[in-house]
Amino acid sequence: MMGPIIAVPVPSVVLESLASVEVKVEDVGQSGFQLVFSVDKNSPLQLMFLLTGGLPLLFMRCILVATVNGVPNVLIDGVITKNTIAPGDKGSNSTLTLFGKDLSVLMGQSNWSGFPFPACPREARVALLLAKYAFFGIAPIVIPSLLFDISLPIEGIPAQQGTDLDYIKALADEVGYVFYIAAGPVPGVSTAYWGPQVKIGPVQSALNADMDAYSNVESMHFSFDQDKCKIPLVYTYIQEVGISIPIPIPPIDPLQPPLGAIPPLPTNLIPPDLKSFREDLAKLSIPQVIMMGLAAGAASSEVVTCEGSLDVTRYGGVLNARSLVGVRGAGQAFDGLYYVKSVTHKIKRGEYKQNFTLTRNGLVSTVPTVSP
Repeated sequence: MMGPIIAVPVPSVVLESLASVEVKVEDVGQSGFQLVFSVDKNSPLQLMFLLTGGLPLLFMRCILVATVNGVPNVLIDGVITKNTIAPGDKGSNSTLTLFGKDLSVLMGQSNWSGFPFPACPREARVALLLAKYAFFGIAPIVIPSLLFDISLPIEGIPAQQGTDLDYIKALADEVGYVFYIAAGPVPGVSTAYWGPQVKIGPVQSALNADMDAYSNVESMHFSFDQDKCKIPLVYTYIQEVGISIPIPIPPIDPLQPPLGAIPPLPTNLIPPDLKSFREDLAKLSIPQVIMMGLAAGAASSEVVTCEGSLDVTRYGGVLNARSLVGVRGAGQAFDGLYYVKSVTHKIKRGEYKQNFTLTRNGLVSTVPTVSP
């Protein structure tokens, strides 16, 4: 689906010219896509895309929907940011390539530095900023933080710094939250999530390796990075004695339970490495520092990584990012549940494959079995 501001189903000539699609979905941050068209020199696609690509604002919207086994899956809802064309040679068609990002790119177009938010907590500021983009079908999900502080207007008025996207990400970073825009569940509707990173929920169909007829992945490669595990340290100043004491913050988060039975040992509990995980923590409140430390600790404990690829027709569905999936056939140390960190969709005529990246915070499965 394409169109200025509001996307509509494209005509058949566009689908017939589409040669390949690549969509990369990250769990945190911007997702992007690439469309490759095979067009002749007189095709109206060249003029249409090149003209819309020269607009001052990014209003050429693109929605990609893949239907697998009768189930529609909205892969991405975004806008086109760049296009290139390679003329054909010896009678071959030209290649028109469109690049784009998700709808969060619209939030980074204008700098609103100095815009005041009197007596507004962080949650209210994020909700007000996201309300401007409801016209594009973006539904906000804002989770209130435990750090609820409101300054009186006579004491100080918080003001925006940078673009809407930069400011929303900065507010999320202040309380250890994440921000991203997820496409779907239906075309034309997206979800803007501002809250803690969640690694619980339904488990997708298992990825089977080396299981004969039950194998549904083409390749899987596991790695264990012990050096990545570092416990965040927070220094608290005791005024009575005039010294600072380091306080380690363990990676304990009910929204990110352990997926590995054997957790890694931290590598920074020796005197040379006893330093704060950030340099600007002295001016922050203790509750705010603790929330940021919990988020940093959960990220550093993801020492097990799996990279692989699969064929969607063999897998029987689309593997989605930001959710859990089971792994079987990789051995006792690496079987079990994983968090899907990123997924790359690669679609060509007659072919649909996915590259994926999985993470986990330990070895050996915490569950006896995974769903098939």
